[in-house]
Amino acid sequence: MMIEQDIETRISPEDECDCVHPEAVNTARVTLARTGGMDEAAEMFAILGDPTRVRVLTALRAGELCVTDLAVATGVNRTTVSHQLRVLRIHRLVDRRRVGKAVFYRIADHHVAALLDMACAHAVEDDEEDIEVSA
Repeated sequence: MMIEQDIETRISPEDECDCVHPEAVNTARVTLARTGGMDEAAEMFAILGDPTRVRVLTALRAGELCVTDLAVATGVNRTTVSHQLRVLRIHRLVDRRRVGKAVFYRIADHHVAALLDMACAHAVEDDEEDIEVSA
């Protein structure tokens, strides 16, 4: 593990810096250097930016479902659900399990479930704050 002084992104006294708070900038650069997967996280958020995919994932919070049952549960046609499941599976947000001819889908892991839960809770929290402010 790198220690803070070894990170090349630190601002040295001879660097020209237009920043107002160099120590805060150094701290931010260290955090950026130590944080991996940012591009992948941005891609995951882009995938989660589709309301149909969020509906499918939310339905899967209740447990495994096949494409037909997901279509009925979400009110989205089977072709669209199947397509969205393929996108979610490619991006490792859902897993599948085959039983004979039936294929059951589930949320890939607790990280996806937690991310979905936090996003939905945050969205509701913002709505509740807007209601309180306008009241």
